Amino acid sequence: MTTCRRFAQLRQRYEREIDYQIGRAKQHAETPSGRASATAAKTTTALMARSLSSHVSRCLECR
Repeated sequence: MTTCRRFAQLRQRYEREIDYQIGRAKQHAETPSGRASATAAKTTTALMARSLSSHVSRCLECR
């Protein structure tokens, strides 16, 4: 599947945010903020999947 430049930018932005949240969750493993970061990473992953799927369905270049 070929994708457009915008798809790659969206994916990179989400992956950077997820990596940050996972790193913060590991750094503060047993604290409430660490657990919240782990939950946020899971939520962001689902949001990324939804956003990229929506992009592919609308983008003529990605179809």
